[in-house]
Amino acid sequence: MTDKSKSVVLMLGSALAFAFMGAMVKFAGDLPVFEKVLFRNLVSLLIAYLSIKKSGDLLFGKPENRKFLLARSLFGLSGVVLYFYSIDNMYLADSAMLNKISPFFVVIFAYFFLKEKISKIQIPGIILVFLASLLIIKPQFDLSILPALAGLGGAAAAGAAYTLVRYLGGREKPSTIVFFFSLISVLGMLPIVAFDFVIPTFGELLALLGTGCFAALGQFGLTYAYKYAPANEVAVYNYSHILFSAAVGYLFWSEVSDIYSIIGGSIVIAVSVVIYLYNRKR
Repeated sequence: MTDKSKSVVLMLGSALAFAFMGAMVKFAGDLPVFEKVLFRNLVSLLIAYLSIKKSGDLLFGKPENRKFLLARSLFGLSGVVLYFYSIDNMYLADSAMLNKISPFFVVIFAYFFLKEKISKIQIPGIILVFLASLLIIKPQFDLSILPALAGLGGAAAAGAAYTLVRYLGGREKPSTIVFFFSLISVLGMLPIVAFDFVIPTFGELLALLGTGCFAALGQFGLTYAYKYAPANEVAVYNYSHILFSAAVGYLFWSEVSDIYSIIGGSIVIAVSVVIYLYNRKR
């Protein structure tokens, strides 16, 4: 198997793992979102810590980078909380569609803060994707819109976090970035969870642990996928997360998105593929 093939397999495996992570969030039932986020990051914290101890990397990064590590962690934590809230209150596929808008936020944030150029094809692509998001959100003047807005807000927060990861990429080791994020997430969630802790049933506890395990599998799959091939050659396969989420949602909860969401999600995937092909051709 070639390195490119390995990367594609790992990327698809990562997307499937993240789809099952979303399923675990739903299986955890009515437990508070903050409790689910805490368990999701406890597993990542342990794995990142063991990785750093083995490699000898810095636990808390270089002093000059810590403010950026903190900002990345806070944006990342906000993104996970909002995403988990949207999963709890939307179809799994719909929440995945909104989450996958985050790369387009990265393009916008990278333009303003990292001074990266936006290509001619990306401008109409961004406009089209945000119009497509309205088909998924289906704006209404009542509280029923909150989960969809949370999903979009989570994508924006994740986009900001990924932009900072891009900035830190050549300055800190990946294990340090993951450890710092997981630590801040755990410390941020602990007081809230302690104040309103709900004792999970055995089944809910398994779902919580599954959330953390599948999240870790997804993250490691993504990391190694980029090790075997450049991001611009395989990143598009990450959008299979939407298809896997739709399949998992249908399998376990008989969820079928409405026609507007399907059209909106199809536009998001189509725009991503067109931009991917355009960049490869260049």
